[in-house]
Amino acid sequence: MIVLEKRPQPSQTWSMATPVVAVLATMFFGGVLFAALGKNPVEAIMTIFWEPLFGEFSFYYRPQLLIKGAPLVLIAIGLSLGFRAGIWNIGAEGQYIMGAIVGAGVGLAFYPLEAWYIFPLMVIGGALGGWIWAMIPAILKVRFGTNEILVSLMLVYVAEQMLASVSLGLLKNPEGYGFPGSRNLQSWDSAHNAELFVGSGMHWGVVTALIAVIFAYVLLNRHMLGFHIRLTGEAPRAAKFAGVNPARLILFCLGASGVLAGLAGLFEVAGPAGQITIDFNVGYGFTAIIVAFLGRLHPVGIVLAGGVMALTYIGGDIAQSNLGLPSAAIQVFQGMLLFFLLALDLLTNYRIRLASKEVA
Repeated sequence: MIVLEKRPQPSQTWSMATPVVAVLATMFFGGVLFAALGKNPVEAIMTIFWEPLFGEFSFYYRPQLLIKGAPLVLIAIGLSLGFRAGIWNIGAEGQYIMGAIVGAGVGLAFYPLEAWYIFPLMVIGGALGGWIWAMIPAILKVRFGTNEILVSLMLVYVAEQMLASVSLGLLKNPEGYGFPGSRNLQSWDSAHNAELFVGSGMHWGVVTALIAVIFAYVLLNRHMLGFHIRLTGEAPRAAKFAGVNPARLILFCLGASGVLAGLAGLFEVAGPAGQITIDFNVGYGFTAIIVAFLGRLHPVGIVLAGGVMALTYIGGDIAQSNLGLPSAAIQVFQGMLLFFLLALDLLTNYRIRLASKEVA
């Protein structure tokens, strides 16, 4: 009989090994999934993980890793602060959408003016949009004790409806021949989040993501607030005796994650996406949850995890076009990563033992 025995202390070995084993398990069972769909599993896995880095057209795909990875890292850094404190913001997708809407709206209010200050104002608007949307579950939790998981998640659907509304109304391009969507910000220099070095994939969103990683690392390891975040997550009762203010921590963690998610939305709409559309959101807010846990809620780990997830996005697109894999299969493949990560994470706190049945 298989018995789970609680470890006296969490295993540091399994804590470090779990993400690697989860990726390997995802590759294996993903290969089984692709084989069931009639595709060569080895070829499919190689296409997803090898082709973007070392394939014939890798010179084009490598910069895309920065473009795809930056919003994931930016959102995941914000989420990780709350997750480490036991504050569960599951609505980063909504905050990402609202950051894009508000940021784009600020920019379009100045159209067609050419001025240096327009993009900085859009950045402030994007951060403010995400922050306001995150403050709703934060204030409700502090004031009325509501569940931040449910409130933040439900607000995603409200944000999606607002996205559809502004795409068809308030931010709709008056010169767009009736099609939904805003003006293309890529064609307006003052509002365009262009590449800092042509062909590199490096834009202001990537720079902000790197700054956020450094800030989070310093906060968690060199600042009293970071100590309070870690203490609250690891020992809530000890945090109370240490004088941690729960309300202030909730407001900070949810607010910070909202700001970073909003910035990710702004940098995306002003850069790679280019405009507000009904289908602007592509699930970065939800995928960032996988990135945060795959990176063990550590800033450096999140950078590596963001790279892996960006690889599955780009490699998945290549596999769809070259091998005919359905997009749903790629989404299942990405979901497997979180499933195996959480399943194998059990071994960090428990060890498996084989025990014989006791005879009465």
